[in-house]
Amino acid sequence: MSFGFPWGLLALGALVPLVAAYFLRRRQKPVVVSALFLWRTPRPRAEAGPRWERFTREASLLLEALAVVAAALFLADVRLGETARTRHLVLVVDGSLSMSARGPDGVPVLEKARREAAKRVEEDGATQVTVLASGVTPRVLAGPEAEPSRALAALESFQAMGADHDVMPSLVWAQELAGAGRRVVFLTDAPPEAPALVPASVRWMAFGAGRDNVALVSAQRRDEGGTATVTLRVARFGAGPQEVEARVRAKPGPGAKEGTERVERVRLPDEGTTTVRLTFQGAGDVEVALPDDALPEDGRVSLPPSPIRPVAVGLAEGLAPPERQSLERFLAVAPEVERDGAKEGASPEEVLLFGPRGTDARVTVGAPGKPRTFVGPFFSEKGHPLLDDVQLAGVRWTAGDNPPGRPLMTAGEAVLVSEEEGGRVHLNVDLTRSNVQRVAAWPVLLGNVVREARRTREGFPRRQLTLGEPLPVVTEAGARYTLVGPGGSRPVFGAGAVDLPPPSGPGRYVLERDGDEVDSAEVLALDARESDLRGRGAADVAARESSDEEERGSAPGRARWPLVLLLVALVADFYVTRRVPHLESQTPRR
Repeated sequence: MSFGFPWGLLALGALVPLVAAYFLRRRQKPVVVSALFLWRTPRPRAEAGPRWERFTREASLLLEALAVVAAALFLADVRLGETARTRHLVLVVDGSLSMSARGPDGVPVLEKARREAAKRVEEDGATQVTVLASGVTPRVLAGPEAEPSRALAALESFQAMGADHDVMPSLVWAQELAGAGRRVVFLTDAPPEAPALVPASVRWMAFGAGRDNVALVSAQRRDEGGTATVTLRVARFGAGPQEVEARVRAKPGPGAKEGTERVERVRLPDEGTTTVRLTFQGAGDVEVALPDDALPEDGRVSLPPSPIRPVAVGLAEGLAPPERQSLERFLAVAPEVERDGAKEGASPEEVLLFGPRGTDARVTVGAPGKPRTFVGPFFSEKGHPLLDDVQLAGVRWTAGDNPPGRPLMTAGEAVLVSEEEGGRVHLNVDLTRSNVQRVAAWPVLLGNVVREARRTREGFPRRQLTLGEPLPVVTEAGARYTLVGPGGSRPVFGAGAVDLPPPSGPGRYVLERDGDEVDSAEVLALDARESDLRGRGAADVAARESSDEEERGSAPGRARWPLVLLLVALVADFYVTRRVPHLESQTPRR
């Protein structure tokens, strides 16, 4: 129970004169009459002064006292349970990786934000707290309107490992949760770039400090056969050391007895990055660590094995000898290609099948019909991935009848390359009369075809990603997929190539089809924009406006039940006191 206006309880003082009036009576002279109508004439007058005596109308006194208490409770604005006056505090914590940086005193910025959050809760007397974490996808850490102890406990277990992002959507969401005119406290590590753009009800508090930092900005691993190739990019932000030692430890893989550990000296330029490439034989997980600095998290990565899944390729019957020989020469030197994939147990949908026009092959090669030879000009669809880096200068191309599908490359009215709706590709070329197979354009074109086939294969096209990058995935129609990561699991909707939003944090993400693991990808805690700490600093930008209601706390209107109790007590007292007092009567004798 609480009172919005405690001075209203002074109305309880009316109980004193009320009780005294019931104890204080005036002695009256008895008047004996023979009939009640004779009572109207005499005017009785007290023959003695007032005196204290015991009263007999206790019910009336109790009802009138109850009415006084009800009136006092209404004037004092009594609150019971959830109707008690509340103070709602909304906190937004920056969820970016730079919040984990250490200041000159060695204390992480996130820890300073936790201390300030506890201070805000205590000084504001908050009874309800909502905590949001900003990010590419904002999320609720506690609440809405949670108990202060639960909210601070949730903030204590929170780790800031997100990518660089725009905080305005998070602040707008916080304003909606707080209510119109109420203040929101934003805890971050950098002053606002444009204070005028910060919402008027947001208090911006920054606890960062400009620091020099050396960081990994990219890390990739590629496994081919028993060889693991690790490629690292290291950058220096600020006037830090010009040379660092990178410790690389490769754990033993399957069949290996012991791991490998190396120390690489990396020379850092004033601007830009340094690339380091290492190879290991039979390696399991590869761990890379730079010396600890202001932000140790961006100097450590763990790269699990990332074996290449070769594309299964087959040649259908009916190909002309020139076309078959040209394709076999390309497949003999093409990387990440597995010949005769259908014989290895791969399903027909997984095999990239080359065949002549008129078959069910995914890529047709040939030029049936009347041959036509072109030496240019050639017109290609700009930006299409199948035609990347395909240069046709000096090429003689002989084509036949136009194939079906959307034209990708043309010469006059002839369609040289086309693509159907389902991804089927037609190469309208007669290699016996053309020289395209003798120039670089032919292997580049075939390489693009294989690359696009790999991109459309079920799973993750990329195995290692950095913070803030969308998560590409390829799914098949008719199956139910789930993405399982550090933040839990969520369904994946859509078929084919799907770009999922950037993950909220680093870790291993697994794609499951109907409960079975299909593929996995690793999101690394690397972001060059977050590793650059030179623009961080401390600031306290007060909110430009706040409501009077916020200063007093929030509560609904006065409770109405005391008024109802007052009315009931008065009505009951009226029925009790309206009875005519008992009069002593005497009938005259005859």
